[in-house]
Amino acid sequence: MATNDINLRRIQRALGDGKFPARALLLISPVNRYFATGFDSSAGMALVTPDDCLFITDFRYFEAAQSALPHIRLEMIRRGEKYADIINRCLREKEISALCYEDSEISMAEYAALNEALSAELSPAGKQLSYLRAVKMEFELEYMRAAQAVTDAAFEKILDDIHVGMTEKEIEARLIYHLYACGGERLSFDPIVVSGPNTSLPHGHAGDRRVCRGDFVTMDFGVVRRGYCSDMTRTVAVGSVSDEMREIYAIVLEAQQIGLREARAGRKWSEIDGAARSYIASRGYGQYFGHGLGHGLGLEVHESLEYSPDSGDVTPANGVVSCEPGIYLPARFGVRIEDCIVLKKDGCENLTKSKKNLLVL
Repeated sequence: MATNDINLRRIQRALGDGKFPARALLLISPVNRYFATGFDSSAGMALVTPDDCLFITDFRYFEAAQSALPHIRLEMIRRGEKYADIINRCLREKEISALCYEDSEISMAEYAALNEALSAELSPAGKQLSYLRAVKMEFELEYMRAAQAVTDAAFEKILDDIHVGMTEKEIEARLIYHLYACGGERLSFDPIVVSGPNTSLPHGHAGDRRVCRGDFVTMDFGVVRRGYCSDMTRTVAVGSVSDEMREIYAIVLEAQQIGLREARAGRKWSEIDGAARSYIASRGYGQYFGHGLGHGLGLEVHESLEYSPDSGDVTPANGVVSCEPGIYLPARFGVRIEDCIVLKKDGCENLTKSKKNLLVL
């Protein structure tokens, strides 16, 4: 079975087993079309039933789809034709009267247009696609390991570049260069590169500030390989480090180690988050850790289930999630350390191999 056939079969089994509210599913979003087919295109729709998949696209992608999708029925939309015309014809042929749609991926306007154009009654797919995407198959994990290997390699390269007097933008530019030079196909998100007092901004943007001796520099970055994302954060010091900076770094690192030790499949993520959060609070910095410990990732850098301090979701085996505690002292400095892990029944596999001891460059 081809790797891009595996997830389609998973969706079809879920449809056949009644895990969706209808026995047919319409995929419009590029990310879910890619999940189901392994084919990347800006235009297209896929109609999935327990025993069939119809992929519709236009002239620009049809020849490539023929080569990439031998296991899927294809149809090319003609000039003057509408996707709804082809979908409705297939619905009639298969006597389908109810159809699931991606309620988390389309706007109200898109839903209204679909509801008016299609002959079947529309039902929201709910979280079922998220559940399927959250549990990674081995081929997906291999792609994510490859993406993370690129990210680790780029981090090693950027350490040789950072020096006093560089601007944040210059570091960002060098980092992006290394991410591509080491094998990244594209960035999984715009990197975060901040220095000095700007490191207290969890999602700050690189600017013209020049790095000074005694600064922290925080870098949050990742790439895509075969459609799948990596994500990591490292905080390094330049020239020297104060006792307070060293202490805060050690607290964040220990909080992450606690999170990594607690992380496993079959637990509520809120319990794992709580363990790391409680440690930071016990050291007197609870109010300075304002975001969640982690987020799911895969085809998107933030995806799938809700991994939050209040989430009641139970972590799935082979789910991939970040572990990224941080402490941010306003207008002074901040520290974040982020790895991405695969949840297993007896613990976790850490995809991120980069060193985490405090580096003073």
